[in-house]
Amino acid sequence: MIPEDVQSNPVVAALLERLPDAVLDARIALGELAISVAPSHIVAVCRHFKDDQKFNRFSSITAVDWFPREPRFEIVYHVHSIERNIWLRVKTMVSGETPEIESVYSVWRGADWYEREVFDLFGVVFRNHPNLKRLMMPDNWVGHPLRKDYPVHG
Repeated sequence: MIPEDVQSNPVVAALLERLPDAVLDARIALGELAISVAPSHIVAVCRHFKDDQKFNRFSSITAVDWFPREPRFEIVYHVHSIERNIWLRVKTMVSGETPEIESVYSVWRGADWYEREVFDLFGVVFRNHPNLKRLMMPDNWVGHPLRKDYPVHG
C-alpha cells in the first residue's frame, strides 16, 4: 500500500497512470523518492522516467544480496532529473534461482559498466546487454564474490 502523500507525488502519480501494474511500492526514504517495481516492467518504467519525466542523468546501479530470503537480489537504480533537480531510486527484486533481469542499456547507455559490475560481483544476468562480461574479476574467476554465500577463506 502506497501512502497517500506519496501517491500524490507527481512522479508517482504519472507512473501509476501510465504503468499501474508495474508499481509495487513507493516511499520517501532518506529524503528521496524510492519506487519498487515489478522486474518484468523495468525497461518500460525506466523509459517512462527518461522520456516522460526527464530523468536524463543515469547515476548508478547496485545490488543487495538478501540471502537466504527469496527473491534474493534487490537491484537498485539511481537516476536524476537535472532540469527538475529530483533524485529517484528505482528498486526491483530478482530470484536467486535464476537471477536475471532485462538490461536498461537501451534506455541509458551509462548503465553499461554498472550492469557489468553487478553481473561480475553478484551474478545477476542483464538480458540483452551488448557486452555482458566480467569487469573487475579475471575472466577465469569462479563465482561472484559479493554474494553472501560466497566462501570466505584465506
